[in-house]
Amino acid sequence: MKTAVIDMGGGMRGIYAAGVLDRCMEEDIRFDVCIGVSAGSANLASYLSHQAGRNYVFYTQYAMRRRYMSLWNFLRKGSYIDLDYVYGTLSNDGGENPYDYTAMEQNAASFLVVATNALTGEPKYFQKEDMPRNRYDPLKASCSIPFVNRPYTIGGVPYYDGALSDPIPVRKALSLGCERVVLILTRPRAFRRTARKDEFLARMIRKKYPVAAQKMAERAALYNEQMDEAEELAKEGRLLFIAPQDTCGMDTLTRDKAAMDAFYRLGFADGGAIGAFLRG
Repeated sequence: MKTAVIDMGGGMRGIYAAGVLDRCMEEDIRFDVCIGVSAGSANLASYLSHQAGRNYVFYTQYAMRRRYMSLWNFLRKGSYIDLDYVYGTLSNDGGENPYDYTAMEQNAASFLVVATNALTGEPKYFQKEDMPRNRYDPLKASCSIPFVNRPYTIGGVPYYDGALSDPIPVRKALSLGCERVVLILTRPRAFRRTARKDEFLARMIRKKYPVAAQKMAERAALYNEQMDEAEELAKEGRLLFIAPQDTCGMDTLTRDKAAMDAFYRLGFADGGAIGAFLRG
């Protein structure tokens, strides 16, 4: 039976999913396909390299630094989060917390990182072969939130956050032949998006990237549609939601250590449901 895990990200709320995936590592739970969107792609990268606790350090320690995310970054580089610092300086060989690329490469699971082509609005599913050692550009592209960050360019193509084009890539998992899917959310399962915030961000990028702006404006409708589809799969027993009952005060850019720690521990506890679902 082919299985998939999807981590749909959520900025700093992603520490909940980091807890879930650390629980999976502790229990040696493995998936055939791993699909990450936005911060979820970075969470899954450390899961695939089997570096338990690595994501926790990024959220609770490095994210507190001005070089990681700050208005200073935004004014200096046009991006609030310095993704080259996060997935380059810190993560490359010789960095403060180097990524175990060899372990990821040797892991048999497929790894898909979802980003959005800022010119066409279409999803791009980067794979392992698109991410050579010390060139973790797909993670940077997937995490480039419109307006918060400039789009990240790979091969001459600018990319934004994967959540614009495929926020909950369950269809992608099914197209790859997966029969059971674990979907990690970072908001309560009943949450549905409204368009107000997305429409504001869309206006900020519309002049330069009109197609991506339209995708941003339509993001709430797509998210809600995909959540409804996931609910149907859950009813059929083919999908398991791992979602917090409460966000512990966390939001996309929250940097409260106590809240982060509580949310991580909640994710670790909730991840205990995955083993039984996959065995069932």
